[in-house]
Parts: sequence; structure tokens; C-alpha cells
Amino acid sequence: MGLLAPSALEAMIQKARKTGKNLQFAALPYRIRKGKPQILMVTSRGTQQWIIPKGWPMDGMKPHKAAAQEAWEEAGITGAIGKHSIGQFRYRKTRGPLRGQKIRVMVFALEVDKLAKHYPEAGQRRRKWMRPKKAAKHIRIPELAEILRNFDTKQLKKRARS
Repeated sequence: MGLLAPSALEAMIQKARKTGKNLQFAALPYRIRKGKPQILMVTSRGTQQWIIPKGWPMDGMKPHKAAAQEAWEEAGITGAIGKHSIGQFRYRKTRGPLRGQKIRVMVFALEVDKLAKHYPEAGQRRRKWMRPKKAAKHIRIPELAEILRNFDTKQLKKRARS
């Protein structure tokens, strides 16, 4: 999937609200080491599965900013987040009041500047840097695994300029 412009994303959000669909926003945190990307994976609080930071829309906050806020809370990271969604995936909730419901998640690339020692969910999650293909192997959601496997910062920067 190509980059999704903020205006197209806003239309998707409005449609989701009208139809009662559940929508979340995720950050795909990355850095470049020795010329190659690494992705910061975090564990979920309940099942301890490897995931990327994600969460629900926040009142008055644009989708990419909400994704960045989740990245701070769940992984203790800050950085530059893109305004365009780089992909989407769906998953079925396994816990909580929405258990069994399908959730659509819009993903935004976040180039990590800082990794904090102390952050809101520090004692509840683990975090680990992984190469995209290795990260994809830890993911049980096929659409998310594909986003990770195909993550290419060169393409990301090229698309952002056009």
C-alpha cells in the first residue's frame, strides 16, 4: 500500500465513525543502523506478544500525533512521525469489552530520536530493536507482518518528497 494522504485518512475516519467501525492508530518506530532499518517492537501488556505501539483516536489530536503519543506511552520513544499512513492492518480483539470485534489500524512511520528509560508503561512491556524481516516473523497478524517485511525507508522518503 502506498502512503495515504491526511485528507484521505480523515475521510476514512469519518466513515468509520458513521458506520460504527473500530479504528486505531499505530506507530512503526524505526532507526537506521549501519545503513539498514531496525524496528522497535514492544510486547503487549496482556499476552506479551510482540507488536508495534497502537491505540485509539484521541479527541483533538490528529491521527499521526495520536500514534506518536501511543509510541511514547508504550515504548518511551520520541521522534519525527510522518503525516501519511504507510499501511493498514486488521486484527480481532482478544481481551476487554471489545473482545471478538475486528479493529482496523492505520500505521505511521516514526523515526526515533530518543529512547527514554522512564515512560508510562515501562514496567508493563518489553522493547527490542529488530530488522524488519525478523520483526515480521514475530507477528501473528499477516497484514502487519507484510508491512514490516516490506518496510523500506528509501521508498518512504522518496514518496514523501513527491
